[in-house]
Amino acid sequence: MNKKEVLEIRKLFKPDDCRVDRICGCYVDGHKNKVAEMKEAFLSLPEEELHKYTDIFKKTLSGQVGKNLLNLEFPLTEEAEGGHQRDLMALRDSALEDDELITAFYDKIIDSYLYAENYLILLVHGTYDVPGHGTDHEEMFDASDYVYSFIMCSICPVSLSKPGLVFDASTNTFIDKMQDWMVQMPETGFLFPAFNDRNTDIHAILYYSKNAELLHPEIPDDILGCQLPMTAGDQKETFDQIIEDTFSDHCDFEVAKTVHRNLNALLEGKKDDPEPTPLDKNEIRHFLESCGAEQEQIERFEETYSDDPSEDKHILASNIATPGKFEVKSDDVKISIDSSRADLIETRVIDGIEYILIPVTDNVEVNGIRISAGHVSDDSRNS
Repeated sequence: MNKKEVLEIRKLFKPDDCRVDRICGCYVDGHKNKVAEMKEAFLSLPEEELHKYTDIFKKTLSGQVGKNLLNLEFPLTEEAEGGHQRDLMALRDSALEDDELITAFYDKIIDSYLYAENYLILLVHGTYDVPGHGTDHEEMFDASDYVYSFIMCSICPVSLSKPGLVFDASTNTFIDKMQDWMVQMPETGFLFPAFNDRNTDIHAILYYSKNAELLHPEIPDDILGCQLPMTAGDQKETFDQIIEDTFSDHCDFEVAKTVHRNLNALLEGKKDDPEPTPLDKNEIRHFLESCGAEQEQIERFEETYSDDPSEDKHILASNIATPGKFEVKSDDVKISIDSSRADLIETRVIDGIEYILIPVTDNVEVNGIRISAGHVSDDSRNS
């Protein structure tokens, strides 16, 4: 699913026009015991609860596609009898009316999910009459093409609220606030089937993780039967290593600046594209050439970087670029400036030692103290 498709499904979770028809929940304690279960017609819930639940649903479809929201595909084996995709299809097709299927789903999560504290499993079913698009690409709400039927799971931590004083309007005074078990925004979750090309895709699933570096792989592995891509951090480390290995001893400051500039230019050219920009081996090779890599260096890249799909080196441009900042870091110093002013930084060799130089302007502060610039004597420059 791309950004536009995610936003289209996210709009289904409006409190006053929510397309969820059934909600199920299982509250689990830190010892993996089921504390309580629920199953309700969603629109029969009190209005205050509807608002809280729709906030959770929308959060499960938030973040950056390719970073927090991951498009996963089922291996063919999972679509055969007894596969995880078959189990999810049965759950979706039951519209959450089959208690045995729901219980089996809870049990799988409880057995697999690595979380030492209390949490709530929320499982919802909904339908969406997908509007057709006219020749002008505007939605035609009176011309639905088909119905998209889906389930979505959100796994939310449940933690004790902080004690304190609260104002009680009935007594016009402050009273002690009792601690309550509060449901937090989800740590992880998924939408099935995926809504690819604005259509039902039973061969794919959209997976969510609040922390892009802690993806809870036990859920895709044990519950969904899908393989996770590299995390955004791992993709950046892999790409940085490619740059260092390719340019080797010639990976200097100017190369790093060129890589930064070209990555930002690549993202700028794709900013209106709802699809993430993947970089396969050929695209990375062309990128290296645009950064000045010579034939010998390209050959080194070709030898060391495998394009074997089984190695899963899927890299997205949005996960390796840093469009907002340009950072220079050593063991003792870290310099961070706006990426549009990376040209301010240069290197120069003085008395055989390489220095990083930044021009001093009229607005310089040191620990909040504005200092005077431009008053260095000639003697001090030459000392």
